[in-house]
Amino acid sequence: MTPTPLLDRVQAAGLRPMHLGSRELLPIVQGGMGVGISAHRLAGSVAAQGAWGTIASVDLRRHHPDLMARSEGLSDADERKKAVIQQANQEALAREIRQARALACGRGLLAVNVMRAVSDYAASVRTALQEGIDALVVGAGLPLDLPELAQDHPDTALVPILSDARGVTLLWKKWERRQRLPSAIVIEHPAHAAGHLGAAKVADLGDARFEFETVLPAVRQLIRDAGMEGRVPLIAAGGVRTCEDIQRLQSLGADAVQLGTAFVVTEECDAHPHFKQVLAQARDEDLVEFTSVAGLPARAVMTPWLKKYLKAEERLQAVVQLKQRCTMAFDCLSQCGLRDGLKGWGQFCIDQRLAAALRGDMAKGLFFRGRGALPFGSQITNVRQLLERLLTPGVPVGTPA
Repeated sequence: MTPTPLLDRVQAAGLRPMHLGSRELLPIVQGGMGVGISAHRLAGSVAAQGAWGTIASVDLRRHHPDLMARSEGLSDADERKKAVIQQANQEALAREIRQARALACGRGLLAVNVMRAVSDYAASVRTALQEGIDALVVGAGLPLDLPELAQDHPDTALVPILSDARGVTLLWKKWERRQRLPSAIVIEHPAHAAGHLGAAKVADLGDARFEFETVLPAVRQLIRDAGMEGRVPLIAAGGVRTCEDIQRLQSLGADAVQLGTAFVVTEECDAHPHFKQVLAQARDEDLVEFTSVAGLPARAVMTPWLKKYLKAEERLQAVVQLKQRCTMAFDCLSQCGLRDGLKGWGQFCIDQRLAAALRGDMAKGLFFRGRGALPFGSQITNVRQLLERLLTPGVPVGTPA
């Protein structure tokens, strides 16, 4: 593998490269973002620069008109529709992995992010493994069964997303009994990250147990006590905007950092240009935390649809009821607040709302975004420029390219 020029900048920036197995990578990970936000163009472009690119597995058929057409004409009451959609999504995931690999040209690392909370979790894991993906990243729930699902793929990196030392300790012990340890661990800070967040409820988002100054040293000590020092990289996710942020997190015990929103506002991102503009122009005061239909706290931009939904949320919660079937005949989540009549959980179709956002539809879409100003402010740049900025000390946040 030919090293990329950007790798030469890491030491000059006062940083350390990340090592995962035999791979030497930029200490920067592009987070997985669904529905369809981080697909092959973004993930492949990030990997091509020597970093870690991630495809989000959820509902990727929306990037493939021929696969979308398969379910057209089938009514929501047709029992075949769910199976048709699920099969289309697995085929879309396989296509996206192959296309990302072609873009990466053998550089960097390619991962697939799978939400533990989705009904297609096991199927998506199997598809990614069959396609030879470099790494599997799993969040939105504890992936305690991932070692069994990947038992025939010992060389695939298995990477859980967690938010506190207690969760890491629990998963580590469970996996250790299955004779497989995490290849790396993403530590997500729920007070800063976007999308579904690693806390039990919205009121917990600011809990001190999630602070990087607390979690990173504690998890590093766990790894050291297990005799795995230097073999399980820690990736800090949330609130990273500058080279100095990466330096600070590495000093606390992280090997790399993960960014999501900053990668959305790049030319290579698979989302509609309007999606990128919504995130680029949003400020912290435009963001809101709420409980998703998946039962998890989430952070998003207060767009017209979200404002309307939150205004009606109390009324919707008062009349929750179990439905006979998913209103979209998709069953994208293993547990769904809307379908399963779960009080306190979101009461909307998340697939519909995220798909509308992918199309750039502000009136109907749900736009997840992390807190904080972006490296280039409201400017849309490219992946190369973003990585160069993150590897350059002394550049204030929001400075245009």
